Amino acid sequence: MCAAETGPVSASEAKSLFADLAGAPALVLAVSGGPDSTALLLLASRWRKTLRRGPKLLAVTIDHGLRAQAAAEARAVRRLARDLGVDHRVLKWAGKKPASGLQEAAREARYHLLAKAAKKVGARHILTAHTLDDQAETVLFRLARGSGITGLAAMTRHSELFGTLLVRPLLDLPKARLIATLRRDRVAFADDASNRDPRFTRARLREVMPVLAREGLSAQRLSTLAQRMRRADAAIEAMVRAAALRLADKRAAPPAIGFDVEGFTRLPAEVALRLLGRAVATVGDEGPVELGKLENLLAALFDPQAKSATIRRTLAGALVTRSPVMLIVECAPPRRKGKSSRISALTKSKYDGRRGSHARLK
Repeated sequence: MCAAETGPVSASEAKSLFADLAGAPALVLAVSGGPDSTALLLLASRWRKTLRRGPKLLAVTIDHGLRAQAAAEARAVRRLARDLGVDHRVLKWAGKKPASGLQEAAREARYHLLAKAAKKVGARHILTAHTLDDQAETVLFRLARGSGITGLAAMTRHSELFGTLLVRPLLDLPKARLIATLRRDRVAFADDASNRDPRFTRARLREVMPVLAREGLSAQRLSTLAQRMRRADAAIEAMVRAAALRLADKRAAPPAIGFDVEGFTRLPAEVALRLLGRAVATVGDEGPVELGKLENLLAALFDPQAKSATIRRTLAGALVTRSPVMLIVECAPPRRKGKSSRISALTKSKYDGRRGSHARLK
């Protein structure tokens, strides 16, 4: 690696990382005490001091109650925040912890607590310290799970989060540069051993990253792949929106959704898949649509041997009927009593190619 890929982050670079946030009233910084988030706290606080009028900074540390070292790490973050002139709070994840899917549940709880803290101080932005290395791991993680284009687009600089905006200002920086920045300024940081725990998929992927990099599959290459997937995803989304308007069949009475069947079956498969998935998720009431089941349904609708036949299938609480003239998606007859929550509206939510669900935080 050249010095530019491993050297400390300069003051001018830090200024450009946070430039679009200068007008915000307040910023919440998610700081665990590890090297990435500690660097975020250091860089953000120094950037803030260069402004005459800048946002109020609040560093928030989440104690998940999973590690004995967490309390000491939170105290260390508080001391550093005080030295840097930044307010600090510790929030705890209370309640019983799940036996499986612990990391996913902890992440969800962390974001809920961060959003709550942001609302309390009037902040519209939450900053996290995701790096180029995290982006690469996310791409590999989703590749291993058979993700579609949207999933492989991985993380973006901005994401919506419970009514706030999640910002990842360090997403294009390698972790090595953040560690170099901390070492240059003699700022200590915590080492979370769970990041190397082989029970967790990300930890195992982290172990193989150096091997992949030697074969050319570096973090930068994987991040570039994610950028190209986002570009392709945006193009497909534009086609889906246009198809939704062009093929809408008004004979379907709301909340049912209808499409011109001839036009639908002429769509590129990926566009048709997303259009169908959104309709099912909008009308159905059984939660996220599984991508594999959605693909099977689309194959049945596209079957040339059944072109003149009427096909009926149920999926995720929706009844899909294809007649020779119209494709209609409507609520399926209830299979059990009780209310179910609806998914987001057809035209507002983004289809996630990983599982057929609406796009969530990745």
